[in-house]
Amino acid sequence: MSMTFDTKIAIILRDDVEQWQALNITAFLSSAIAGADPDVIGEDYIDADDNHYLPMFIQPVMVFQADAAGIRKAYERAMSREIPIAIFTEELFATGNDIDNRGAVRPVPADDLNLVGFALRAKKKPVDKVLKGLKLHP
Repeated sequence: MSMTFDTKIAIILRDDVEQWQALNITAFLSSAIAGADPDVIGEDYIDADDNHYLPMFIQPVMVFQADAAGIRKAYERAMSREIPIAIFTEELFATGNDIDNRGAVRPVPADDLNLVGFALRAKKKPVDKVLKGLKLHP
C-alpha cells in the first residue's frame, strides 16, 4: 500500500560537521518535528509475539546537506515563507541540556546564528522551494 502526503519533513545539515554531530543534530531536530504536531506520529509497532514498540513518524524524513552559505540561504527561504523550523547551532555542541541550549540561542541575532542544521515540516510545495538546489545527504 503506497501513501502520499501533502506535507514533507526535511532536515538540512551543514556538510562540514563530523558524522557523530550529523547524527546528533538529526536526532534533536527530529524530536522538534515530532513534538510540534502529534498527528505526525503513527501508532505503536507490534510484533507477532505481541511486544509493543514506540510509534514513529507516519511519513519519510528526507535529509539534505549544504555548505554554510547553502544552509543560510535555505534558512532564509524558510523564514521568508514563515515556515516553522527547528534550528541547531554550533554552540549547542557545548551544552548539555535544553535550558542551556535555549540560553545559547537566545542572545544571538538571527543573522548571526551559526547554523549547522535545521528541520521543517510543511506543505510540499513551500518545502521544495526551501530545498531548491540542495543535495540529499549521502
